[in-house]
Amino acid sequence: MSDPRPPTELILSQTQRALGQVQLETIPQPGGAVLYGGVMYTVLERRHRYQFRANRYHLQAIALYVQAATPGEDKTWLGDRWVIGDATCQYNAQSPLLRCALQPDGPCGGCGHYQPRSTPRSP
Repeated sequence: MSDPRPPTELILSQTQRALGQVQLETIPQPGGAVLYGGVMYTVLERRHRYQFRANRYHLQAIALYVQAATPGEDKTWLGDRWVIGDATCQYNAQSPLLRCALQPDGPCGGCGHYQPRSTPRSP
C-alpha cells in the first residue's frame, strides 16, 4: 500500500516566503508551471524530504521554489519548449528559467548587447 502524497508547499524563491500548500496530482519539474491563486508560477527548484520509519523511507514533505511569471513576459517557442527572451540573440540562454548572460532580468527589447546568433543552437 503506497502512502498518500503529502501536500506540496509553494515557496517564493526571491523572498523565501511560503505562498501556501496545494495538493498536486503530479509534481512538475523545474521549468514547469503551477497555477496558484490565479497566478502562474514557474518552478525553479523541487525538494523532497523523507523520514525513516518502519525500516523504510517515507515521503514526508515536498517543496517547490517558484517565481511569478511576469505578465507580457517575452517568450519564444524553440523546438519543443518555451524560452525566455529573444532566441535569435547570441547571448540568450535558451532556457525557460534564465533569459541571458548579460541581462538575466531583461528586457530584451532595446538591449544594446544584441548580437544575432550565427547558427541556431539545438536544444
